[in-house]
Amino acid sequence: MSYGDYLHLEDILGAQHPLSGSHDEMLFIVQHQTSELWMKLVLHEMRAARDAIREDRLPPAFKNLARVSRIMEQLVHAWDVLATLTPSEYTAMRPKLGSSSGFQSFQYRVIEFMLGNKNAVMLKPHAHHPARHAEVEAALHEPSLYDESIRLLARHGFAIDPDQLERDFAAPRPFSDSLEAAWLEVYREPPKHWPLYELAEELVDLEDAFRQWRFRHVTTVERIIGFKAGTGGTAGVPYLRRMLDTVLFPELWKVRTDL
Repeated sequence: MSYGDYLHLEDILGAQHPLSGSHDEMLFIVQHQTSELWMKLVLHEMRAARDAIREDRLPPAFKNLARVSRIMEQLVHAWDVLATLTPSEYTAMRPKLGSSSGFQSFQYRVIEFMLGNKNAVMLKPHAHHPARHAEVEAALHEPSLYDESIRLLARHGFAIDPDQLERDFAAPRPFSDSLEAAWLEVYREPPKHWPLYELAEELVDLEDAFRQWRFRHVTTVERIIGFKAGTGGTAGVPYLRRMLDTVLFPELWKVRTDL
């Protein structure tokens, strides 16, 4: 077994196929391929964290969530490299992209669904690929990472409204006063609820990192294409800016005002 054989480097390093003849297209391809590899690891860690929370094994979940936050930092800094692509350089290759778009990344959509940002409309971009569509649809209907954290609070004796525990997990989750009250109790007495307190902070770290990833995405896209429509048919920067307003764990952020 050699280094190259173990890592299947022949497959990985042979997977770049520029179409435009532009020197800069290699950057564009490698940037997105490496991001997809990092997202694969994000999903691996998030699924493990969700399983651990479901099974009341919080220390391993903390490790998984901390790792995801560090991966998000790598994804944030990757935009710094893509930002070296000028509008002129991108324009030279853009016609060859056709209707392909990062909007069609099925792994990104699964990450969003696992973080609780559920929207059945987002299944449509994956309809052309049955296996990927099935994976995204499964994530839509499964409890999110936060759903399992809510169930954990209930198992620890906190009074959580039943509609937060057993519901249609494919639907957006409404804000919960009972959940806000539970997190507030945790934050008011950290020593008494230390594992839950640590879980809350890991979740806030994760959302913080995810927001930074989204923000760098918006600014990089605006820097390269301005306010042109996205290749996948979205409104481009205006659409991405609207996504910045999405709050994944609203009760955890509201607690900061309550304290």
